[in-house]
Amino acid sequence: MTEQDFSKEERILSMVKRVLTDVAKETFAKPGHVHPLSDDTIHSMRDCLGLIAARQAELQEEAGRPSTSRPRYVDEPRDSVVVPISEIKKRGDDS
Repeated sequence: MTEQDFSKEERILSMVKRVLTDVAKETFAKPGHVHPLSDDTIHSMRDCLGLIAARQAELQEEAGRPSTSRPRYVDEPRDSVVVPISEIKKRGDDS
């Protein structure tokens, strides 16, 4: 899907989300250092990111593009099995 396939609202939400996460990354303070942003600002950024994610999910659902991705645990069983191509043999080839 190209960016053109998304509505203007979806593109705006995506850009705002990207900017907010970039600000969070660029203002990261190491443990023991004072964070340049206030606790209220950090909380507000988290709230905004949560609202953006919720609205993006609504728009995807409305557009008939429900999200199929979700977080997975490392030990969670998978629905598919990966078979290396080198292990695939032709029918009747027992070698």
